[in-house]
Amino acid sequence: EDRLLVTFDHNGESFITALDKRSGKEIWRQQRDEISNWAAPLVVEHEGRKQVVVAATKKVRSYDFKTGELIWESAGLGLNTIPAPVRQGDMVFVMSGFRDPKLMAIRLGRSGDLTGTDAIVWSETRATSYTASPVLHEGKLYFITDRGMISSFDAATGKPHYHQTRLPGGHSYKASPVGAAGKLYVASEGGDVLVLKMGPEFEVIATNTLKDQIFIASPAIVDGEIFLRGQST
Repeated sequence: EDRLLVTFDHNGESFITALDKRSGKEIWRQQRDEISNWAAPLVVEHEGRKQVVVAATKKVRSYDFKTGELIWESAGLGLNTIPAPVRQGDMVFVMSGFRDPKLMAIRLGRSGDLTGTDAIVWSETRATSYTASPVLHEGKLYFITDRGMISSFDAATGKPHYHQTRLPGGHSYKASPVGAAGKLYVASEGGDVLVLKMGPEFEVIATNTLKDQIFIASPAIVDGEIFLRGQST
């Protein structure tokens, strides 16, 4: 809408602020007891109330979009939270993959401290993403590790369709996967762009290799075309 939401989580005075996108004037600011994190905020609307969900090391927090008031919070993630939250229905999914890795599915509609409550619908600690953000499509949550392991979970139940499956090529991964037209595109640091079929079974459709390229930036898809930014181009 009319706001730019920016999270300043660092080893200092951390805060989140909402700015007017036209003037830059600050609309609200909330102090945060956090260390360095990189996860982008996610705006969701539930039961007529718009909120801003922010994943972080100490606590995942949700703020009222209009006022910045804290709605709910939950501990559970580990250090260096990078993947962006995603949402399906009345649940949001947050993840960390460095020290004390964790994936949590949190049900919306509650308030206060949700740590250890049944608002945490399910969780996973193995092979979660450290750098890459997940893809959520048709009830399936896809995520990859930096070392090239991919997983697909049923978003509603946390049951894996496949888990810790090795991607071919032996490369490392920093770029987030992107989905389009039933396919998942995964760009590696070794110059391979893998095309996977989205669905309950693991299937690699194609491997496209661009020699002497290192992909850290995530692919972008616009009007039926895919744009790749390598380290040298």
